[in-house]
Amino acid sequence: MHMEISVPALLFPAISLLLLAYTNRFLGLSSVIRKLHEDYKTNPDAKILRHIANLRRRVALIRGMQAAGASAMLLCVLCMFLIFFDMQSAAHIVFGISLFAMLLSLGVSISEIGMSSDALNILLADIEDDLASHTAR
Repeated sequence: MHMEISVPALLFPAISLLLLAYTNRFLGLSSVIRKLHEDYKTNPDAKILRHIANLRRRVALIRGMQAAGASAMLLCVLCMFLIFFDMQSAAHIVFGISLFAMLLSLGVSISEIGMSSDALNILLADIEDDLASHTAR
């Protein structure tokens, strides 16, 4: 099967948007971590420790998402070079690997979204605990 150079080029907008979304998630998470650090410095609280493990795992997942997404983009460019030099068999293999990298990136993203939900549930549990203690008074 002959692959045209436009086939891997079709993934560029999708991968670019994914990388932008991942960067936004990373920036949002970094601002949460900076705020948590500031809060801890002014008012040390043991509750903050519950967030640290979750935040560390999420940072690692986002780094993995970005690496897999960037790898997908790099492999698409390599695939285009291979097509340009009429190396169809290699281009098919590289394109398949780039699709797998994109799939991996999306899978890790789903996992990170779940962890983000867990972090929000920790905050909601803290609010519920505070409300319960105020109601009991």
